[in-house]
Amino acid sequence: MHSDTRIQLTDVSYTYDEAGTPALSGINGEIRPGEFVAVLGHNGSGKSTLAKLLNALYIPNTGTVLVCGYDTRKEELVWDIRRRAGMIFQNPDNQIVATVVKEDVAFGLENLGVPPEEMPPRIESALSAVHMNKYADTAPHMLSGGQKQRVAIAGILAMEPAVLIADEATAMLDPSGRREVLDTVMKLNRQKGITVVWITHFMEEAAVADRVIVVTDGTIQADGTPAEIFEQVERMKSMHLDVPPMTALASDLRQAGMPLRPGILTIDDMIEEVERICPLKSAT
Repeated sequence: MHSDTRIQLTDVSYTYDEAGTPALSGINGEIRPGEFVAVLGHNGSGKSTLAKLLNALYIPNTGTVLVCGYDTRKEELVWDIRRRAGMIFQNPDNQIVATVVKEDVAFGLENLGVPPEEMPPRIESALSAVHMNKYADTAPHMLSGGQKQRVAIAGILAMEPAVLIADEATAMLDPSGRREVLDTVMKLNRQKGITVVWITHFMEEAAVADRVIVVTDGTIQADGTPAEIFEQVERMKSMHLDVPPMTALASDLRQAGMPLRPGILTIDDMIEEVERICPLKSAT
């Protein structure tokens, strides 16, 4: 593995039972330090299986998964892997174990054997990073879904991971909670350099990633920048996936003869492009 690689997958396959069809097969790829990589796929495509392989929750039947240089097949390295690659699950209630927020954040540190005197600053720093300091003494059940998910992220951050793996972390949240959690993780990626693997079925979330990987029927079908991936509107539809609304609109407008540039993902992109093509004439 290159020194500039966080995760390396080599010929990885995983099957839930010997007689079954592989959930993943022939997976190859790497994720570099500081990358924000979105993984897309329809239900049953294998994307959640991939997430669990990256955290040593699953061990590949064949091939190798290296996380920060550690081989997930080596049982004695599992704790080393999980302290470097933290995982956020779909339902934050399944990750919250304590009755007070700061105690929940301390839970992972206790499991790592961090000395008690080192815990308070790490807990405070982690809660601060997700803007949950003022809730340190609150009972988690009093929080919103987005706030609970931010507490789950703080629990992982306190362990000082190199990689954050989010397995549909916003699927159970309302739009404001989704935005809250995505903004938090993006900020951690940009400011702290934490590598992010963001598994999602929301196209607008994938649009803000550095890179998008598309998984279909247990194999990687596409890997590129959001602009490169989402420009393939018909191909995405053939894999039962959508594209961001502005990308779909741009495609329709091009077919109608409007000379829009490729790579339009957001409303801002569309406004900028329309103004370029149809500049507003200043009032005389």
